[in-house]
Amino acid sequence: MISPDDEFLKNLPVFLHFEDVADPTLYRALPDGWALALADVIDSTGAIDAGRYKAVNMAGAGVISGVLNALGRHDLPFVFGGDGAAIAIPSQQIEAAREALSKVQSWVADDIGLTLRAAIVPVSAIRDNGLDVRVARLKASPDVSYAMFSGGGNHWADEQMKQGAFLIQQAGKGERPDLTGLSCRWNPIKATQGHVVSIIALPGPKGDELAFREIVAEIVALANEDGRGGHPIPVEGPALGFIREGLLLEASALSAYRDRVSQLRNGAWVMFQTVLIAVLYALKKPVGRFDPIQYKRAVASNTDFRKFDDGLKMTVDVDGERLKKIKSRLEGAAREGICFYGLHEQDTALMTCIVPSPLSKDHMHFVDGGEGGYARAATNLKMQMASAP
Repeated sequence: MISPDDEFLKNLPVFLHFEDVADPTLYRALPDGWALALADVIDSTGAIDAGRYKAVNMAGAGVISGVLNALGRHDLPFVFGGDGAAIAIPSQQIEAAREALSKVQSWVADDIGLTLRAAIVPVSAIRDNGLDVRVARLKASPDVSYAMFSGGGNHWADEQMKQGAFLIQQAGKGERPDLTGLSCRWNPIKATQGHVVSIIALPGPKGDELAFREIVAEIVALANEDGRGGHPIPVEGPALGFIREGLLLEASALSAYRDRVSQLRNGAWVMFQTVLIAVLYALKKPVGRFDPIQYKRAVASNTDFRKFDDGLKMTVDVDGERLKKIKSRLEGAAREGICFYGLHEQDTALMTCIVPSPLSKDHMHFVDGGEGGYARAATNLKMQMASAP
């Protein structure tokens, strides 16, 4: 017999067109008793100033990997935010999620040298404050869908966490989460249209829901003038190239704390896989069930480069003219009180992945701007909100 929680997840609405994501009537509220598991890197802008883009994204994706692996399910709604993440947790698994989050905090501190703030926020607390957490899914490809969130609850919970509410305690030094599948091997992906732009737009003080939906639709349409939504990953997949920092972070994530033998073994395994994949890509021929050409195409189609998380978030590759139009429209909407926004321009996109198996089709790829992305855009957004009358 299927549980009520499984029934809820099974029947979530599915968007086939991203343009529909700002319509709140198409979402379903999380069941009573659920909670949000949230985390973000403290002073991610400082880490970014130091050039640690990969490390920040690895910590954010590690939150998703560590919690989902601990709970033994990958169907829970989540959203990747660049320097953190939020995951909807059923009532019976809240304590397990708390333990997993605390271990992710420990891993981020021990291995990455960053500080991860984490919280468990009950949906009941969100509703007590007049907001909600509503969920739907966007079908990115035949094999992968990503959760979209509306209702204002995620944003409120994130603000509460930053103010010190609902925080959880970090696990002891050396505690390790299960980060199986977490990967960040790809080199930064250069813009092909001219600019990789990370955009965040939230409803403004005017509170005009319909006007905000129209702004979202306009920005999405402008990004889509290339016919691919401004997708920063080429349709044939990213160019072959693997970054040393990503390989080291991945090997470390799979190793026991300060276990030199484990680190060397896993480092050798990651390097072997990387060389093997490079050879298969060069041959351009399937080997067994692995087809390198189809895999690279699936990387592009499975990528999470745009989302709705109480507002629009997207990292897109656009030319100068489209960027000018996007900026102009956002500026106008901000003046009218329809939205707050922040954006950050850069030359590259950065990809962090969760790949359960090279042979599975449900591998997930999270995109952020390669030189600050969502974290920089969020800083600009906060400055605009702080200066609002």
